[in-house]
Amino acid sequence: MIFEKKGQMTIFVIMAIVLAAGIITYFVVRGNLGNNNVPSELEPVFNYYKECIRQETRNGASLAGSQGGYIDVPAYKPGTEFAPFSSELNFLGFPVPYWYYVSGNGLIKEQMPSKADISIEIGEYVGEELERCDFTPFIAQGYSIEVDEADVKVDIENTKLRARVISEMTVSKGEAYARISEHNIEINSKLGKFYDIARKIYEKQRADAVFETYAIDVLRLYTPVDGVEISCSGKVWKTNDVIQELKSGLEANIGALKFKGDYYNLINKKGEYYVIDAGEDIDENINLIYSREMPSKVEIVGEGVDDDLMIASPVGIQEGLGILGFCYAPYHFVYDASFPIMVQIYNNEEIFQFPVVVIIDNNVAREGVFSELEQDSEEFDLCEFMNQDIEVNIYDVNLERANANISYQCFNQRCRLGESKDGNFAGKAPSCLNGEILLRADGFSDKSEEFSTNKEKNIDIILEREYNVKLDLNVGGKKLDGTAIISFTDSNGESKSTLLPDSPEIKLSEGEYEIKIYVYGNSSITIPSSKRTQCQDVPRSGIMGFFGGTKEQCFDISIPETKIEYALRGGGTSKEYILADYLETGNIEINVDELPLPKSLEELQYNYASFEGMRVTII
Repeated sequence: MIFEKKGQMTIFVIMAIVLAAGIITYFVVRGNLGNNNVPSELEPVFNYYKECIRQETRNGASLAGSQGGYIDVPAYKPGTEFAPFSSELNFLGFPVPYWYYVSGNGLIKEQMPSKADISIEIGEYVGEELERCDFTPFIAQGYSIEVDEADVKVDIENTKLRARVISEMTVSKGEAYARISEHNIEINSKLGKFYDIARKIYEKQRADAVFETYAIDVLRLYTPVDGVEISCSGKVWKTNDVIQELKSGLEANIGALKFKGDYYNLINKKGEYYVIDAGEDIDENINLIYSREMPSKVEIVGEGVDDDLMIASPVGIQEGLGILGFCYAPYHFVYDASFPIMVQIYNNEEIFQFPVVVIIDNNVAREGVFSELEQDSEEFDLCEFMNQDIEVNIYDVNLERANANISYQCFNQRCRLGESKDGNFAGKAPSCLNGEILLRADGFSDKSEEFSTNKEKNIDIILEREYNVKLDLNVGGKKLDGTAIISFTDSNGESKSTLLPDSPEIKLSEGEYEIKIYVYGNSSITIPSSKRTQCQDVPRSGIMGFFGGTKEQCFDISIPETKIEYALRGGGTSKEYILADYLETGNIEINVDELPLPKSLEELQYNYASFEGMRVTII
C-alpha cells in the first residue's frame, strides 16, 4: 500500500510538470518571448514599427546635430544693446544654442552638452515621436495592434547609433498572434564622431582663443589701430566705414580658416597661416562661418573718436613746434569687438554645428575678459535676481509721456528690464546701490540716471528729443570749398562729429555745445628732406657706468621729403546754446573765418596759431 501511494504521487508530479511545460510552450509560441517566431502574416507590422524607430532615431540625430547637440534647446535668454547675443544664434531659421557667449549683462556663459545629454534627449525624442507612428493602414486590413508607451535608450558610437526600445507591442489577425517587448535597431551615423571633433575644436578655442588671434590680425590689417600719418591736416576715418571694413575682413578670413587634417589642399605655402592645429589631424570637413548679418558688437574708443568720425590730429604745426621740420598725425584707437562664429563638421549626409562668440577686449584676445569675469560668471548673475519693485515715469521736455527701452546697470552687469507703456514702466529690477537706469528711445538722446533700487522705488526721467539736422558751412562768406571737420561737444563731454561735404547731417538735441570747426584746403607745401644731428648722454661702460658716469653720444636723424596736400584754411571755436525750436527747422547755417593759403611751414604754423582766436557764428 505504501508503494501504491508513492506511485500515485509520482504520476501527479509528472502530470504537473507536463502541464506546466505545455503552458510555457503555448506562451512561447503565441506570445513570442523570443523575437524570431513572429508569424509571417504579422511581420509587416513589426517591421513597420522598427522602421518608425529607425526613422525617428535618424530625425533625432539630425535635429541634435543642427542645434549644437540639443533637441530641446535651453530656455531663451535675450541679449541687450550692451551685449547683443541671446543664448542662441538664429541660423537659417534654426535656434542653435551658443556653446560660449556673452550674456545680456556681460557675463561669460557656457552651455556645451555632453554626449550622455545628447543620448538622453534623442531617446526622449524618439519615445515621443513613436506615439505618432501611424498603424491606420494595417488596422484597415483587419490587424489588431496595441503598443505601450516606449522607453528608449540610445547609445552614440563613433559611426553608429543603437536604439533599444522597451515597449510591449501585441499584434493579432485571425488566429495569428504575437507579442514583442523589446525592439533594437542600429543605424549608420557619424553623430558621435562629429561631436568628438566639435568638442576638440571647442576645447582648442576655449583654451587658446585661436579665433581671437586671427581676428586681431584682421583688425590690425583692415582698420586703423596704431600708427602715424605724415600729414599736417591730420587723418579722418568714418567710424561706420571702419566697422564695415572690419566685418568684411572677418567674413573673408574666418571662412578661410582650417583645422589641420586631410580634408583640404593648400594652394601654396602661404595657406599654412590659416591652418589651426587642434592636436590631432581631422579627417572630416570643417567649415567656419561669420556673416556681417549676425549679431555683432564693435566699439571704438580713443582721442578723436565718436559715433561718426575717427580723427587723428596733427602734431608739428602748433606754435613752438617748428623745430620738428615736418607734421605728423599719430593715432591710437582701442577696439572692443565681439561676434559669433558658426563651426560646422559635415559630410554629404550629416552635419554637426555649434556657435561660439569671439571676444576682443581693448585690442587683445578674450583672456583678459575671461580671467576677469570667470569667478563672477560662475558665482553670481545679478540679472537672475530681479527682486525690487520699481516704477519709472518717462517724459519729454514738454512733460508729455514718452516710451523707451529700459535697462539697469549695476557695476559691470547690465540687465534689460523691458519697455515702458504710455510713458510708464512698473516691474522688477535687481537690488543695487548707486546703479543707473538707462533709457534708449527712437527720436530721443540716450539718457542715464543714478538710481539705487535698494532705497528708491520711483523715478521720473525727462528725455531730450534728438533732431536730424543738415549743416551748411560758409567760409569767409563763401560756400565751403574743401573739407571741414565739425564737432559738437555737450556739457557731459559727449562729442559728435561729422565730415563735410561727405556727411552734412548730424543728430543733436537741445543744449549747450562747444563747437569746433577745422577747414582744410589743397596745399602745395613741400618740406624738403633734411638731416640733423642729435646728441644725448648715455651711461659709460665698465666701472664708470656703475658709478653713474655718462658720455655724450650723437647720431644722425634723416627726415624724408614731406608733401602737405591739405592745409588748415579756416575754422574756429565757440560755445553756443542751441534751442529745440532751431533744431526743428532741420537746418543749421554756420559761418567761420577764412585763413590765407599757406605756402610754407611757417605760414601753416601761423594759421594754427590764429585758429585759437577765431570764432564760430551760427546764423
